[in-house]
Amino acid sequence: METRQRPCGDARRKGSAPGEAARATKGQTLGVCGCCGALRPRYKRLVDNIFPEDPEDGLVKTNMEKLTFYALSAPEKLDRIGAYLSERLIRDVGRHRYGYVCIAMEALDQLLMACHCQSINLFVESFLKMVAKLLESEKPNLQILGTNSFVKFANIEEDTPSYHRSYDFFVSRFSEMCHSSHDDLEIKTKIRMSGIKGLQGVVRKTVNDELQANIWDPQHMDKIVPSLLFNLQHVEEAESRSPSPLQAPEKEKENPAELAERCLRELLGRAAFGNIKNAIKPVLIHLDNHSLWEPKVFAIRCFKIIMYSIQPQHSHLVIQQLLGHLDANSRSAATVRAGIVEVLSEAAVIAATGSVGPTVLEMFNTLLRQLRLSIDYALTGSYDGAVSLGTNSIKEHEERMFQEAVIKTIGSFASTLPMYQRSEVILFIMSKVSLGFQCSNMMSALPSNFLDRLLSTALMDDPEIRLFVLEILISFIDRHGNRHKFSTISTLSDISVLKLKVDKCSRQDTIFMKKHAQQLYRHIYLSCKEETNTQKHYEALYSLLALISIELANEEVVVDLIRLVLAIQDLAQVNEENLPVYNRCALFALCAAYLNLISQLTTVPAFCQHIHEVIETRKKEAPYMLPEDVFVEKPRLSQDLDGVVIEFLFLQSKISEVLGGSGYNSDRLSLPYIPQLTDEDRLSKRKSIGETISLQVEVESRNSPEREERVPAEEITYETLKKAIVDSVAVEEQERERRRQVVEKFQKAPFEEIAAHCGARASLLQSKLNQIFEITIRPPPSPSGTITAAYGQPQNHSIPVYEMKFPDLCVY
Repeated sequence: METRQRPCGDARRKGSAPGEAARATKGQTLGVCGCCGALRPRYKRLVDNIFPEDPEDGLVKTNMEKLTFYALSAPEKLDRIGAYLSERLIRDVGRHRYGYVCIAMEALDQLLMACHCQSINLFVESFLKMVAKLLESEKPNLQILGTNSFVKFANIEEDTPSYHRSYDFFVSRFSEMCHSSHDDLEIKTKIRMSGIKGLQGVVRKTVNDELQANIWDPQHMDKIVPSLLFNLQHVEEAESRSPSPLQAPEKEKENPAELAERCLRELLGRAAFGNIKNAIKPVLIHLDNHSLWEPKVFAIRCFKIIMYSIQPQHSHLVIQQLLGHLDANSRSAATVRAGIVEVLSEAAVIAATGSVGPTVLEMFNTLLRQLRLSIDYALTGSYDGAVSLGTNSIKEHEERMFQEAVIKTIGSFASTLPMYQRSEVILFIMSKVSLGFQCSNMMSALPSNFLDRLLSTALMDDPEIRLFVLEILISFIDRHGNRHKFSTISTLSDISVLKLKVDKCSRQDTIFMKKHAQQLYRHIYLSCKEETNTQKHYEALYSLLALISIELANEEVVVDLIRLVLAIQDLAQVNEENLPVYNRCALFALCAAYLNLISQLTTVPAFCQHIHEVIETRKKEAPYMLPEDVFVEKPRLSQDLDGVVIEFLFLQSKISEVLGGSGYNSDRLSLPYIPQLTDEDRLSKRKSIGETISLQVEVESRNSPEREERVPAEEITYETLKKAIVDSVAVEEQERERRRQVVEKFQKAPFEEIAAHCGARASLLQSKLNQIFEITIRPPPSPSGTITAAYGQPQNHSIPVYEMKFPDLCVY
């Protein structure tokens, strides 16, 4: 009578006796070779002896040691031992003798761990056959038993290669176990974890063995990756059904989600360059099939795991996969596309810390193309380009959300790029559509070709584009975070409350302003003449002027900015452009706010006093010329701006006088700013500062190197060289003659004439000394050319040097 055994820990069925099992085992032994047990092969006798009469007693260790010694001594018998063990296990499984099944698998595990001979391959085939038999069983305990044996086998490093071994069945079966839907939650969790461990074992066994079947083939990845993602996806379910807080630590150890995440990280970490695509594509398909782009939380988590697990040099391959998937879903719902874009944003930021490679422009090109398509969808109402009258095809607010996601992604990725790439990216975007960032060197951040194209769009008819260009310039120039402090236009009596961060103007910035300042001034001036300007435009213009004064200004720049603002005031006063009343009041207010700021930055008392007097006069009699009354929700305007009295205006003559006395170039200050109103700089290289000033001041242009460059080069011939030599000789003769006359004058002229001549020189010298002393007690901008911001703090005045009483011996 045969006795059915219970699995592993309970070998006997209820009602059966140990003697029956013993008799059955003895019958098996005698039934193989008839009545003569001594005639049976030795390996079979050794195998039979490891099984006890009662399976609850477990493996007979002494007999197992004999079997192991025999296998090591006669490795050619190892395949037969495996075949016989397999035969017994299959028979015991069919007869439900699960106790003996456990013993057989334990014996196989020990033999695998001990034997590494060349004959191990044939033994492994028998072992895998037995594992497959257990996995095919419907009993969860047998499935878990087979999985545990396979995991042990996967951790063994074999000495000899295998050319014909296949793991297709195990990939399929383990993947199926990962999706277990058993009614018992605890059993379901165990089966899923066994499936994940099995997949992990398959990966470890095959990923680095070129002779094995390629685990990276799509047929395998399409099963492994979704199985891991499925368990990652159901992490909340396992946590929500935890019985009690006391059992939480144990449950965390048995959480399939954590095990699946570790397995996925290990899989991706082993992926080579050519295998990334096959590993990422199933992820995208899984997210599509389960509609996981719209919540986007799980999708972002998946790709963070991916980006941090793969090798950094492979990051751009993942970005390319996402970009291609975004293009493939260009006609999907806006929420799906927005989810893909946000995932792309997270992945791109991580990739930028490693190696993005040639994917940079490809990414921006794809995003800009998708942005253009989204705008078309919103305008036409359908995905096929035809105007749709229905309301179900496309939701405009969803398309707007997608567009915002695209713009956010472009900005976040651009901010992570190296400085040298940002200008190229923005130039690329400007060529595609029409972003800003902080930079340390204006020369490298704003090269001439990029600045030309940027400023050429600053004068377009579209007010939104003009405002966008102003915002870009502000972002470039603001390097100390002062931008938000000028978001509101006002005439503060003490700018120290703004807590501005001011730094010394670098040599590179000075060179940049010498090269491009007149371009900036011209476009600021012309932007002020646009009739379609709104409050945002004037706020941007004020911020731009203020930031140039703080970030890029030296003495020459300060003078030019004041001339520019005074020209803007004349523009509003004369009104040759027939600007609306609001625009004229806004320009008056803009000039007042900026001159109030620059006067306190220069800390010249007389300059500050003049600006303060005009502002106070306007407050009393013309508040419509101040920002506090213009840049509000309901501005107070005056319809009679043609009769503006001189007391309401900032006077160029007065400003030139007070700043000239403090060391500034009064001649330059007295000249009105005249912009270049031609379109020449759109077609050719911009003129430099020297060239622009030469149109206004002929005297200064004589010494400018730019003027010398404009003069056509004279052909050098023998006559030219001869003339140059003769001229130089003539100049030397004239200098000698002048010196002779001076010596002769002092030798022959009367004493009174000589004294009068020296007295005139002394008077001239004294007047120059007086100017120097005035500068000493009222310091102009520092010698380096930067502005000293006093922020309205009281100055300590001392007695002027030239008013001190000196002894007669000290008089020159």
